[in-house]
Formats: sequence, structure tokens, C-alpha cells
Amino acid sequence: MLKLKIQNSKPEMCLLLDNIRSVHNVGSIFRTAETAGISKIYCLGTTPTPLDRFKRKRQDFAKVALGAEELVAWEYVKSGVILVKILKREGFKIIALEQAENSIDYRKVKATGKILIILGNEVGGVSKGLLNLSDEIAEIPMRGKKESLNVSVAVGIMMYEMLLD
Repeated sequence: MLKLKIQNSKPEMCLLLDNIRSVHNVGSIFRTAETAGISKIYCLGTTPTPLDRFKRKRQDFAKVALGAEELVAWEYVKSGVILVKILKREGFKIIALEQAENSIDYRKVKATGKILIILGNEVGGVSKGLLNLSDEIAEIPMRGKKESLNVSVAVGIMMYEMLLD
């Protein structure tokens, strides 16, 4: 039987969404992130946010997030590099979820302290600048013929793995 860590002992986790294109993926990430107790979601570049450019609630976003967009703190950031450097100074461990030559199995990532998980674009992945600033690059091994998982599914797997005892 799987046991989740006690709410008070889990690490502080935040997400950085690096140019994710799909409003449905981002809404789904918000919904899963809320259930996992994510502290904050940072949206970067072309990543859709819960509000449109006129600061109105996006109905397409809300339909997928099912209210999670109102429960999880979020912020749009112009520079992921600057954000990561600031969070590193604040003691965050930076983990990119990406397929790369130097990636490690996601199950080997230790979830202690403050953590920022970086998720990349559905086609291009996490940008090189953010990969270079990451303390670790985690990868979910693929067993089938497809090369990758949907970004919202992948982060769900990663978040819950980090919450397991």
C-alpha cells in the first residue's frame, strides 16, 4: 500500500511552466498541482494563464482546471532564468523534467527542502538556458514505442512520486 507523506512534512514544491502551448495542458497541470499541494505555479513565455490579457477569467482554462486556478498561487514571469537564479538563492533545488543525455531516473530524485520543477514546451521541451541552471534533470523512462508522455501526465507522475514515502 502506498502512503503519502504527512501534509506538514512534504517539501515545498513549485512549478515553472516554460512556454507550454496548450491551455488544456496548463489547466490540467493546475488541477493536478492543487491536489498535490503545490505552493505556486510560475507561467513563462507563451504559457496560458488563468486570466486573459485583459485580466478576465478564461473560461477554457477554468473548464479544465475546475477551480484549481483559484486555489493555487500563480504568477506570470518574463524571465525564467532570472526567476531560477532568485529561487536558487532562496534555497530551492531546481529539477527539470526532461529527456536529456545527463538525465536521471525520476525515482532517484530526493524530495527534500524547497523544490522547483521545470516543465517544458510540448514539442521543444525545457529551454537550454533553464536546463543549464537545473541542479538535476529527471526523466520518466518510456517502455512503449512513444517517445514521451503528455506534459500534464508527466508532471503528475513526478509530483506524486516525490510525495510518496
